[in-house]
Amino acid sequence: MKEVYPTFILNTKDGSEHPFLACVPDMEIFTEGATFADAIEMARDAIGLAGISMEDEKKALPIPSDQTMALEKVKQITDIVDFTEGVFTYVDVDFSEYRRKVDTKTVRRNVALPGWLDYEAEHAGINVSRVLQEALMNVLNVKRPI
Repeated sequence: MKEVYPTFILNTKDGSEHPFLACVPDMEIFTEGATFADAIEMARDAIGLAGISMEDEKKALPIPSDQTMALEKVKQITDIVDFTEGVFTYVDVDFSEYRRKVDTKTVRRNVALPGWLDYEAEHAGINVSRVLQEALMNVLNVKRPI
């Protein structure tokens, strides 16, 4: 599922290594970047991580606010930095794609095979797990994440 979230990016011009601060008020996310583009990527990464964590916890993703509501939210969640002095933009995240990229842990599944097929695969030196992965990716028309 792809979504776009309003984001505020402020250049603090303070000479620090990461002078660009980003705030995603719908998720109460704060992050930073070395450049404007880096701040957008950091915001995208933070939104993706927060979103898949919410999905794993069976929580609904927040509905993206319009500009007016996002402005009100950013004023409510921080009084240290005035993000309204920065740039207002939208950051898109494809949560399905993000999950594919970060959720690469191996999951154990039991698969039933006829004994003769298991015997043939073992004697041929075939990695049954690898063949199953490739077959599933082919059937689902998906690619291995980079």
